[in-house]
Amino acid sequence: MTTLRQIKDIASRAEATLLQDAAGAAALTVMLVVGLHLPSLI
Repeated sequence: MTTLRQIKDIASRAEATLLQDAAGAAALTVMLVVGLHLPSLI
């Protein structure tokens, strides 16, 4: 089994939560950027 096929299999099994995981990662990124810029605003 190739690596690409394994990635496709994992993505197809986790398809239901993939969008939620992406939204969570985006939210964490936004919080990190805001947190890093917060000291310069105060």
